[in-house]
Amino acid sequence: MLSSALADFVSLIFPRTCLACQQSLARGETHLCTACRTQLPYTDYHRLSPTGNPLARRFWGRVPVQYVLSYLRFLRRGRVQHLLHQLKYQGQQEVGTALGQMYGQELADSGLGSDIDLIVPVPLHRRKLAKRGYNQSDTFAEGLALSLQVPWSTTALRRVSFTASQTRKSRAERWQNVAEVFEVAQPEAVLGKHVLVVDDVLTTGATLEACAIKLLEAGAAAVSVATIACAEH
Repeated sequence: MLSSALADFVSLIFPRTCLACQQSLARGETHLCTACRTQLPYTDYHRLSPTGNPLARRFWGRVPVQYVLSYLRFLRRGRVQHLLHQLKYQGQQEVGTALGQMYGQELADSGLGSDIDLIVPVPLHRRKLAKRGYNQSDTFAEGLALSLQVPWSTTALRRVSFTASQTRKSRAERWQNVAEVFEVAQPEAVLGKHVLVVDDVLTTGATLEACAIKLLEAGAAAVSVATIACAEH
């Protein structure tokens, strides 16, 4: 354990910075500074009923999901976009883990998550995984699992084909792009379970929808979804 004086010296030489705004963290702050923790655009959708949750409507009539949860609103050129950029392209895996732990604690405090049996991140194709070196959704799943005290698995669900980026596609094109790219590699792991599928960003919901369908077909009792951020329609 570092003494207070030594910790101050180390932070002076190797300053710890906020993952969102890049300002130096004060003593006692971890990952995010107090200002960013206060000013991040939280959705608080977990406090709404399923019928009042605008994210849940993206799945109505397509696939039954129990909870549709997202921690933050995605705003271009804002703190959330910077956090996601750090996570996906700058190797800052602790962003996903930290946000997962923070959100998981909120969900636990609100009573959500007590009936979740397994957390499954949306998998990357092996080519993309090899290029990036890690799956950003794994880090978020790990953080959620730590706070909710629920097991998580990177092997229950598998991506079996490589797909082009979804960024500039319409909802119909997104669905066609991912409709048959996932499979449940371990049906025994999800059988009879309430599975929480997690990803970094929820836009149209096509990717999460495709995963949910495969999990339900494999015998999952229920599926919920959660993401770090959601893009507003």
